Amino acid sequence: MSDNTASTNTPTSEPTTTHFGYKQVDKSQKASMVASVFDSVAAKYDVMNDLMSLGIHRLWKRHAIDCSGVRAGHKVLDIAGGTGDLTAKFSRLVGPTGSVTLADINLSMLKVGRDKLRDRGLVNNIDYVQADAEALPFPDNTFDVVTMAFGLRNVTEKQNALNSIFRVLKPGGRLLVLEFSKPTTEQLCKLYDVYSFHILPKMGQIVANDAESYQYLAESIRMHPDQETLKGMFEQAGFEQCDYQNLTGGIVALHRGYKF
Repeated sequence: MSDNTASTNTPTSEPTTTHFGYKQVDKSQKASMVASVFDSVAAKYDVMNDLMSLGIHRLWKRHAIDCSGVRAGHKVLDIAGGTGDLTAKFSRLVGPTGSVTLADINLSMLKVGRDKLRDRGLVNNIDYVQADAEALPFPDNTFDVVTMAFGLRNVTEKQNALNSIFRVLKPGGRLLVLEFSKPTTEQLCKLYDVYSFHILPKMGQIVANDAESYQYLAESIRMHPDQETLKGMFEQAGFEQCDYQNLTGGIVALHRGYKF
């Protein structure tokens, strides 16, 4: 008789590739490819956000801030904070007894955010850290609130990032992830596809001289987990009382979870 034990017990190897937009790339390459995208768009990032969303991104971010529960004395971590829209507001909310850490894996974005916030006179309670969301360089139980706005979809291993965030949150702390998601109606999906794949790259070409990066951004949105899947990933990381709110028909969703 032949012995098949070895073959049946051989562990399944982890995938070595992941998506970069619609392309499959080696996992080890994705972070640098995403970095190249944001190096390219950093200087025009704020202008393009206003144009792409017709200014609505400001309302989405305002809603996330209102739902954050941030107050005086809190320690806040704004991951993938980019040009500092959330950090600026949090800095005022936490006051002189609190602190905000603006973290981004991309140095170009971090520099743009730092320069913008310093020009606004926001210098006393903000720290800037270049950090990978999958391996945050902070002690356990450090922050009262962690936010991540429009950054999770660019992370290679999203579950690792959620696990890392859970670790650095204090007991009683909360995570808020604001991210592009799945429209709730078929009609809106079709309109959104036309806008994303036919209009957005052209805007990127005209304003930022970079159609390719905005093609990637549109594709990355389609590859991001839908609302229920992301909620399940929150729960897998250990978060409780997880929920989400669809904004603008599900084009964007705000996910929340608590560490107890």
